[in-house]
Amino acid sequence: MGFLLGLGGTTFAIGIPLVNSWFPPAERGLALGVFGMGMGGVALSGYFTPRIAGHGDNLPSLVVAAALVVYAALAAVLVTDRPDRPVPTDSLAHRLAGAGRLRVTRELSALYAIGFGGIVAFGVHLPTYLKTWYDLSPTDAGTKAAGFALVTVVFRPIGGWFSDRVHPALVTAAALGPAALMAIVQAFDPPLAPGGTIALLCMAAGLGTASGSVFALVSQVTPQAKVGSVTGIVGAMGALGGFVPPLVMGRSTARRARTRSASCCCRTWPWPGACTPTAACADSSGTEDCPWGSP
Repeated sequence: MGFLLGLGGTTFAIGIPLVNSWFPPAERGLALGVFGMGMGGVALSGYFTPRIAGHGDNLPSLVVAAALVVYAALAAVLVTDRPDRPVPTDSLAHRLAGAGRLRVTRELSALYAIGFGGIVAFGVHLPTYLKTWYDLSPTDAGTKAAGFALVTVVFRPIGGWFSDRVHPALVTAAALGPAALMAIVQAFDPPLAPGGTIALLCMAAGLGTASGSVFALVSQVTPQAKVGSVTGIVGAMGALGGFVPPLVMGRSTARRARTRSASCCCRTWPWPGACTPTAACADSSGTEDCPWGSP
């Protein structure tokens, strides 16, 4: 099932050169940004999936299947190639190898692995992080994660729009800088309201803007005949960039959660004076933060 859904994901690599061919260079940034708003499905999924699943375990899969069927029918009727589009005659392996040898492919892959990879990573890990560290319910955590994804969707065309007016490399740098700063702020675990929420939403805005500007850069610096191949490689690196960080962040979150729980364990020792409650326990009333109960 995952393999078949992955085939559907290749429509992104197909759509970039398609959109690129229909718009003049001065308008491609915004057009590609609007096209990239399709990743808003992540936000919709994070918000609706827990609620739909409450009406049946298999219902989310059925809804996805129906949406794919509807889109396939609409695409067959509405989506067309530009009439004068050149059809490549080289083999797939030869085209991918040629695109992979381009310096711009490697550089854009690194940028997109950070921008879009960060979005994917937070989309995967953020619900777990919010549940573990801020004690939110699965529904609340999914809703807030959906809000994060929604902000990235809104700012992606903004990044493309700026890239039509300023060099996309400058837009990317200006977007990733504040995102990195907000990540440092969030590393110190500010309260979710308002500090943590502001930090996470600013990170989402920066990553979304960078995702839009990177593909505007693809359309500007890549030969038109190789846009599809370069897009496929860059998109794959973005997805790969979203695979590794959740593993690292998950281990870090689990370790910190165990540390917090261990600090509360001292409250349950049967003899007095065995240990002194830490600050993590001192802020707890009752057993909310201490899974083994209260003394």
